[in-house]
Amino acid sequence: MFVIIGLVVVFGSVIGGYVMHHGKIAVLIQPNEFIILGGAALGTLIIGNPPAVLKACVSQMLGLLKPNPYGAKAYAELLQVLYEVFQKARKDGLVGLEAHIENPESSDIFQKYPSFMANHHAVSLLCDTLKVLLTGTVEDHNLADILDVDLEKHHHEAMLAPHAITTVGDAMPGFGIVAAVLGVIITMGSIGGAASEIGEKVAAALVGTFLGILLAYGVFGPLAKAMETRLHAEHDYMLCIRTALLSFARGDAPMTAVEFSRRNIEPHERPSFSELEELTRKKAA
Repeated sequence: MFVIIGLVVVFGSVIGGYVMHHGKIAVLIQPNEFIILGGAALGTLIIGNPPAVLKACVSQMLGLLKPNPYGAKAYAELLQVLYEVFQKARKDGLVGLEAHIENPESSDIFQKYPSFMANHHAVSLLCDTLKVLLTGTVEDHNLADILDVDLEKHHHEAMLAPHAITTVGDAMPGFGIVAAVLGVIITMGSIGGAASEIGEKVAAALVGTFLGILLAYGVFGPLAKAMETRLHAEHDYMLCIRTALLSFARGDAPMTAVEFSRRNIEPHERPSFSELEELTRKKAA
């Protein structure tokens, strides 16, 4: 919603100010300039990125139209699932978790937490790490390294999409100049014509420069930043799982492990300790 509001404010302010100066909207409607800029931007994206990144660009930009999935409710559910899993392991041992972590889709524990189950990387991170603990062959410091490598690689891969959008945004002013130069070339071919005709061609050429700069700093740059912010929120969510797993692996009680995880949440999203007790009490009941 804020992405849409922001785009409306950007274009509304620019076009509104233009109209207030008695500018004509029809002059800005130049399909040929749109084709030059849009085609060049798309071509740049295709040249510089593999299909997986192109797909991620589309999915992440569309994801910005949805609310941030890593809010207070998601963290509350995460703390609950971590507590219940650790409690199960404390009562029945890690062997008692084997059926749940081998097939989480059919687990009666994980099925109670739909938002957590919808995050495939979070499920994989938790279950795969518990499988490693089940083998009993990994030291605590090695487990931390394993988790850090997993999170770093996942975050690096996810960040390729906003970096690709940033690259396109950086190129847009240049493409705008290319469109303007092409317009000037066409204008020079009509230099002997009427002054009004030449003026229209010059105006059309300048529209390309205008659009290139506007799209670079008013659309692509902010979109890439919003994508990065969303990915950082996901990374913070994963760090909560990492912190809880490391605490649990060194033998801390389930409540202690979950408390470590809670302290890793940003203050504005973090439930209080009393709220955490209430959440875990519900599960214990």
